[in-house]
Amino acid sequence: MMQQYRSRRTMLYVPAHIGKHIEKARHLPADSIIFDLQESVPLSEKERARTVLSQHLQNSDFGYSEKVVRINPLRTELGLQDLQVVAQLDVDAIMFPRVESAAEVINCIQQLDEAGGTDKRVIVNIESPLGVLRAQEIAASSERIDAIVMGTTDLATELKLNQTMDRIGLITSLSLVILAARAHNICVVDGPHLDLKNIQACEYSCRQARDLGFDGKTVIHPIQLTYNNDAFTPRTRDVERAKQILVALDDAEKQGRSVAVIDDQLIEPSLHIWALRIINISEQVKKLADWPK
Repeated sequence: MMQQYRSRRTMLYVPAHIGKHIEKARHLPADSIIFDLQESVPLSEKERARTVLSQHLQNSDFGYSEKVVRINPLRTELGLQDLQVVAQLDVDAIMFPRVESAAEVINCIQQLDEAGGTDKRVIVNIESPLGVLRAQEIAASSERIDAIVMGTTDLATELKLNQTMDRIGLITSLSLVILAARAHNICVVDGPHLDLKNIQACEYSCRQARDLGFDGKTVIHPIQLTYNNDAFTPRTRDVERAKQILVALDDAEKQGRSVAVIDDQLIEPSLHIWALRIINISEQVKKLADWPK
């Protein structure tokens, strides 16, 4: 049986107050589009951003891309105003920024539901030292949480880190959030790479995120989509290996064995989960690629 899995190799931030960017996003190969009402929208444009986004989402067809809205913090009037609008929009999920506790998650969901968004999934930003330290309780707080997205820029600033390509100062924090997400079977996505002109550094950042265990990475400019998608797309050899594993484990079970052997390598039952995930991502990538743009 195929597990339900939502590919989020790339989550593209789009400023909600710029209509042409929203329209362009309809034709981009992003697994998720985050219509941003928060950091990328100037204070003077906040109210207009809600109007612009609402108008453009009257046509809510963004192909196979997931539609997410990031609102301002609910502890502010801006966030409360955002929620009243976006809860009514035809989107898949609401992203809550700078979440730092389980109580905050529960409060956000309660207010979302009261605003009429009971059908919306929830994505949380972890972007502070306190959020990292409480990542486990945040991940455990609600089954409505679909994903955790790292806000690495704010986190690095608050940790007083020097910017290095290997992000050595962030590794502990990233790993703690990944552990929390995996313990509760939640998708976890890395923060964006900010240097748009350094292609080598961008590719390195994507592959580092993949190898650390992230499901994907957020993107701040469409030029980065190619690198993100490539890094998190299963290779053909991995897909073929996954199919072999499923067949081998199925045959082993029919023969009363719990393990299988492929090319002299012992295949344990836990690899069944890995194989299903690889095939699932591959199938979703094909759907995204085949979707008319």
